[in-house]
Amino acid sequence: MKTLNILLVDDESEFVESLAERLRLRGFATRIAPDGNRALELIRTEQFHGVVLDVMMPGMDGLETLRQIKKVDTSLEVILLTGHARTEVALEGIQEGAFDYLIKPVDIDELSFRLQDACEKRALMLQKT
Repeated sequence: MKTLNILLVDDESEFVESLAERLRLRGFATRIAPDGNRALELIRTEQFHGVVLDVMMPGMDGLETLRQIKKVDTSLEVILLTGHARTEVALEGIQEGAFDYLIKPVDIDELSFRLQDACEKRALMLQKT
């Protein structure tokens, strides 16, 4: 299996660094962005197979970042993460094109499986174009 390059976007540095390390141990390559603006810069200059995006961030929140990501690359799959279990945010995220929505603290195995599914969906979509 090819190494999947994943962008992690979260303003909680300790959490996102730990998540990056745990995903690396499962064979993913990871990059970290502390906010939506930096995430968009990286997406415009690097190739990612998927994105894990925190919903609650200062400045540009996760839903607006998701909208902007989809403007740059409609095929890039995004998994939203939040520490707040709010169904309306999950539904809005899915309507805006998110692949899935998980609640922190996230089970790393569940996230790994969802990332693989999201990346497979993107690969199939790109094959059709």
